[in-house]
Amino acid sequence: MAHPDVLLAVHDAVAYLPLLEEMLGGGVRVSIATNSDEALNAYDGQPVVLGEPDLLADVLDDMPAVEWVQSSWAGVTPLLKSNRADFQLTGVKDVFGSQMAEYVFAYLLAREVKILERLGRQSRKDWWDEPSGSLCGKTLGVMGTGSIGSAIASRAGAFGMKTVGFSKTGEAAEPFDQVYASRQLETFLPQPDYLVAVLPDTVETRGLLGSEAFALMKNSCYLVNVGRGSLIDEQALIRALYADELAGAVLDVFQAEPLSEDSALWHAPNLLVTGHIAAISRPRDIARIFSENYQRYCNGEPLNYLVDFDRGY
Repeated sequence: MAHPDVLLAVHDAVAYLPLLEEMLGGGVRVSIATNSDEALNAYDGQPVVLGEPDLLADVLDDMPAVEWVQSSWAGVTPLLKSNRADFQLTGVKDVFGSQMAEYVFAYLLAREVKILERLGRQSRKDWWDEPSGSLCGKTLGVMGTGSIGSAIASRAGAFGMKTVGFSKTGEAAEPFDQVYASRQLETFLPQPDYLVAVLPDTVETRGLLGSEAFALMKNSCYLVNVGRGSLIDEQALIRALYADELAGAVLDVFQAEPLSEDSALWHAPNLLVTGHIAAISRPRDIARIFSENYQRYCNGEPLNYLVDFDRGY
């Protein structure tokens, strides 16, 4: 196959363009767009698109010649809501694990060392000799045992933690000590001292962590969600935090983003909020994945990281 034209539709297209030229060579025509309107204007029958799901979601139906979309994000939910399913959609894998793991363990270690409490005491010139806790010997539960979940679990092992995983099938996976299936949620949830969620947004995962789930968890359990905001019933979480049913939580993802100024989450006790920054799409990583898939596309080979429209990931 000749080298087909490419539509690049990402907000930071300027950062991607020289990388694509470097990796694809000079024989590929790349048109750029930084918003939905520009994407529609730049579309000229290109069969290949590299883009951000939210930027493409509203205009993809008006691009009938598109055969393959490479998402620049791990999450592809906006594109799954399109009226079309007659194209190949590929995601991003094996580039977010280290970032996510660093984010997660920054907060776990900060809690054990009591960083926030010590900073408060220091501001009051209060000599506080309360000893730090330890991750060693504690149980880390990870909801999602793919590449990101496995990266987090592997770091847990270095701290001497036991790791239990949760996935749809419950299939054994390295480096987890044990993996539970979706039907075993009631057995899984009471175990973790720390629960980290990296699940995708699917019909099965939406609202999975609500009042009943929080009631099953240890009162001392600390929750970190870096997957999808749809997993958590936010009002149920707020009630659980006020009732001391959980020790605390860190949320990087929410049902609606950005989080509204009037959200009760801002003021919930023992809750830390970050703005969907646990892992970011770095242009060189995404350009590399796209370039490798582009060669496969041109050669008629199966693409890497194909998304199953029915499963949602």
